[in-house]
Amino acid sequence: MSTVPADLQYTKDHEWARVEGHKVTVGVTAFAVEQLGDITLVSLDAKVGQKIEAGKAFGTIESVKTLSDLYAPLSGTIVAINGALDSAPELVNDDCYGKAWMIVLEVDADVTGLLSAADYEAHLAKQ
Repeated sequence: MSTVPADLQYTKDHEWARVEGHKVTVGVTAFAVEQLGDITLVSLDAKVGQKIEAGKAFGTIESVKTLSDLYAPLSGTIVAINGALDSAPELVNDDCYGKAWMIVLEVDADVTGLLSAADYEAHLAKQ
């Protein structure tokens, strides 16, 4: 099974969130990467300054196996987008919890509704 870093929070759609005050960095989990296979394209359709709602797609990720939507784990304003993924989508395979972050959100409220690492591991056990 994938490594699930304890310092992150998760969604059932296999996105991770690193919460630092009102800034939340978002990416996809190692489980998602394992399911997708080799990543060939990351298309982040969102723009800096755009407001996004929790559960809404902010882009897509394509692999040799499939094309999947990327969903915002929280509502907020996008304050950064990882442009490195345009030319190096393989970063997602190499470092999904580090260099392959996708967007940074600024959220207005306290972060609630995400899964802890233990809860996410329990969710994976049911997959």
